Amino acid sequence: MLYSEKVMDHFQHPRNQGALDNPSAIGQAGNPVCGDIMKIYLQVNDDGIIEDIKFETLGCAAAIAVSSALTELVKGKTLDEAYKITKDKVVNDLGGLPPAKIHCSMLGVDALHAAIDNYRQKIAIGKK
Repeated sequence: MLYSEKVMDHFQHPRNQGALDNPSAIGQAGNPVCGDIMKIYLQVNDDGIIEDIKFETLGCAAAIAVSSALTELVKGKTLDEAYKITKDKVVNDLGGLPPAKIHCSMLGVDALHAAIDNYRQKIAIGKK
């Protein structure tokens, strides 16, 4: 299985890895078949812009690369812009993934959506 140079770079030198101390929201997604788990932490400012994002991923090289690339794509965007990022956008940004690893990109997007949904639920009930 061959990975692009960009996938290998994100895997070997992940960006934004770790947890945020006091996140605005947290989202998690997992795949029971492969065992990969991704957790996304968001720091959102009062204007709804993602100021910081971190991830913790237990998974394969593709899962870690997807998490890293996703954080770079999302940082500085509004919640609405971030929610519109698709798995295809992540895969294209990485220069492609082997077909058997495409599901990893979906996990990243699912974890991001879960974090944004978590933030919006907190706002709706007045707990920011």
